[in-house]
Amino acid sequence: MGKVTGFKEFERQDETYTSVKDRVKNYKEFTVPLSQKELTKQGSRCMDCGIPFCHSGCPLGNLIPDFNHMVHQGEWKKASWILHSTNNFPEFTGRLCPAPCEQACVLGIIEDPVSIENIEKNIVERAFKEGWIKPQPPKIRTGKTVAVVGSGPAGLATAQQLNRAGHTVTVFERDDEVGGLLRYGIPNFKMEKGIIDRRIAILEAEGIIFKTNVNVGVNYKVEDLKSFDAVVLCGGATERRSLPTPGIDADGVVQAMDFLTQQTKVLFGKEVKNQVMATGKNVIVIGGGDTGSDCIGTSNRQGAKSVVNFEIMPKPPGHRSPTTPWPFWPLQLKTSSSHKEGVERNWLINTKEFVKDENGKLTALKTVNVEWKMVPGQRPQLIEIEGTEKTWPCDLALLALGFTGPESTLADKLGIYKDARSNYKAEYGKYQTNVPNIFTAGDMRRGQSLIVWAISEGREAARQVDIYLMGKSELPSKDVTGDLVAM
Repeated sequence: MGKVTGFKEFERQDETYTSVKDRVKNYKEFTVPLSQKELTKQGSRCMDCGIPFCHSGCPLGNLIPDFNHMVHQGEWKKASWILHSTNNFPEFTGRLCPAPCEQACVLGIIEDPVSIENIEKNIVERAFKEGWIKPQPPKIRTGKTVAVVGSGPAGLATAQQLNRAGHTVTVFERDDEVGGLLRYGIPNFKMEKGIIDRRIAILEAEGIIFKTNVNVGVNYKVEDLKSFDAVVLCGGATERRSLPTPGIDADGVVQAMDFLTQQTKVLFGKEVKNQVMATGKNVIVIGGGDTGSDCIGTSNRQGAKSVVNFEIMPKPPGHRSPTTPWPFWPLQLKTSSSHKEGVERNWLINTKEFVKDENGKLTALKTVNVEWKMVPGQRPQLIEIEGTEKTWPCDLALLALGFTGPESTLADKLGIYKDARSNYKAEYGKYQTNVPNIFTAGDMRRGQSLIVWAISEGREAARQVDIYLMGKSELPSKDVTGDLVAM
C-alpha cells in the first residue's frame, strides 16, 4: 500500500504545536496542521507489509492501509468513505485516541510507525470542509423504537447505527449538552466542542432524537423505558476512585473530573457556583494518566503558582519495554503536550496525609517514597522507603485516579446483573443483559476504557439489537480477529 518505497524515502512527520507561552493563554486547539503535500508523503509511508497488524491494534478494525493508500493517491473522498465505513466519528479518535494501531504498525519494528492518527484526523477534516459528510437518513422506518441512555461515543455510535437500520432512536443525556465525557471531561484545548456540535447536527438531521437534562432513574422513571422495543445502556464508568488517606476531606482536595468539567462549563458561559481554580496556587495532581495530564494543562492555563504530578508506579522506560514487545501496547514513558507546558513529575511516591489548617483548608501533602516488591505468584507489594518522608506545600490537590466502574442506580432499578468488577453484565459479542430487551455497551459494560473501544462496542451492540428486533441485520460487524465480515 502507499508508495512501494515510501517508507524508505520519507521520515515520519507529526503536527507541530504553537508555542507554550501562546497556547496557555487560551483553551483553543493548538496543533499546526501539515501541508497536503506532506500528508500525501505520510500516507505513502504505509508499507505493503503483507499482514497489516494495525487492523488488530485498532478495536474498530479500521481499514488503515486502504485509506493510507487513498491519501497517497490524492483520493481524499475515497479515503473518507473507507474511514467512515468502520468509524462513525474519526474526528474524535483522530484527536483523542492513544493510537494502538500505530503501536502495532509493522513499520514500527524498524522505523517510526506510520502517522495513522494524524492522517485519520486530516481525512475527516477535509471531508467536512469539502461537504462530503452529509446526513444519511434511512429510506424506510421499521416502526421499532430504541432508547439509548448516555450520549458519549458508545451511545452516539449505537444511535447512529440503529437509526441507519431504520429504527426510531431516542438518546437520553443527563447533562445539559450531548457528548458525555467528550463534552465536559475532555478540555477544550484537546478538542474544541464545535467538533461535537457539527456531528450532532448530522445525527439530528438523520432523524435521531436527543433529550438532554434527562437522568433516567432520577427525573425520568425507568418504568417509562418499557414503551421502547429495546434499550441500550451506554453510560460511562463514572464512579471515581478516592484515597483512604487522612485529611482527604480537606477543603482543597478535589476530584479531577469536577475540576475539568467546571472549567469547560465556565468557558461556554454555563453557571458554575464556587468554581475550583488553580490560579496562584501550589497544585499537586495525583495520578499519571490522561486525566492527570488534562489537569496539568488546565492548571497552567488558570495561572497556577506551581504544578507537581505524583504517580505511585515506577517511571516507565523511554523506549518500548521488552515486557511489552511489538505489536502489544508498549510500557513506555508518555510525555504529553500538557507535560511540556510545565510540571514537576514524580514517580514511586505515595501520599500519606493531606494537611489542613484549623479552618479545614488544605495547606500541604505529606508523602513517602515507595518501591514495589515482586514475588512470583503473588500480588506486587508496596513497600515504603524509610527516611524518605517529605512535606509539599499544596493549596489544591486534584485526584486523577481513574474510575472504579459505572454507577449502580440503573442496574439496581432495572434488575440488571453486574459482574465482579461492578460493570453491567453482558457477554462480549452479544451485549445483551439478563433482561432480554436491555443491552449495554462501552465503559458501562467493559469498565474504564478508550474512546475507540466505546465506538466499537456501540457499533457491535447496535447490530445485536437489530438482530433482536428484526431477526437479522445488515449492519456491519467484525469477526474475532477484528476483520470486517460481510453484511
